[in-house]
Amino acid sequence: MIRVLIADDQHLVRSGLSALLGAEPDVDVVGVAADGDEALAMARALAPDVACLDIRMPGRTGIDVARELCAPDAAVVVPVLVLTTFDLDDYVFGALEAGASGFLLKDAEPEVIVAAVRQVAAGQGTIDQALTRRVLREFVQRRRLQPVTGRRAEELLTRREHEILLLLAQGMSNEDIARALVVEVSTVKSHLARMLPKLGVASRLQAVVWAYQNHVVSVPEPGA
Repeated sequence: MIRVLIADDQHLVRSGLSALLGAEPDVDVVGVAADGDEALAMARALAPDVACLDIRMPGRTGIDVARELCAPDAAVVVPVLVLTTFDLDDYVFGALEAGASGFLLKDAEPEVIVAAVRQVAAGQGTIDQALTRRVLREFVQRRRLQPVTGRRAEELLTRREHEILLLLAQGMSNEDIARALVVEVSTVKSHLARMLPKLGVASRLQAVVWAYQNHVVSVPEPGA
C-alpha cells in the first residue's frame, strides 16, 4: 500500500486529489494539509511514501517543505511529487533543486497523476511530458554548472555508472535499465547509490538534469 500525504491551499484541489488517489486499491491517503507548515509536521509524524505538494502555500512553500523532507540528513526522508499550475518558472526549478522526485501540472490527466505517485513511491523520478524538453533547455540556459563537471565525472564514474547515467537520461526506469544491461534491479540500485554522491546530486531526476546541463547528453531539437 502506498501511503500518500496531500498538501494544497485550495480545498477543491485537496478534495479532488484525495478522491482520485483514495479510489486506487494500492493507495492510502494518510493525511491532507492546507499549508506548508502543516504539511511538514504531518510528513514528519506520518512518514508517508509520497508527499504531493503544491508550490505556493501559506507559511512554508512546497519548495521549503521539499527541501526539509528530501535533505540527505533529514530526520524523516519523504519523496516529494510537486503539482503546480505554473508550466515553467523558478518555482518549478527550485522544487527540482530542493530534491523533489518529480513534478506535474495540475491539469495532467488523472491516470498520469496516479502513475506519477506510483513512480515516485518506487524511487523513480517523473516530469510532465509537456515540460520535459522546455525544462531541460531552461536548465541548460539559466543554471550554472554543478560543482562536478562533465569532464570531472569521466574520472569519477565507472564505465557501468556512465552507462546507467545515459540510460537514465533516456527516461528508463530501474527495471528498464536492468533489462538493457542484463543485470539485476538491485545491481542498478547499488550503482545509483554510488553514482549520485559522485555527481553531487540527491536524486535520479537531478542526475538526469545534471547530464543535460553538463552536456553529457544533448537536449533534443524540437521535432526530433
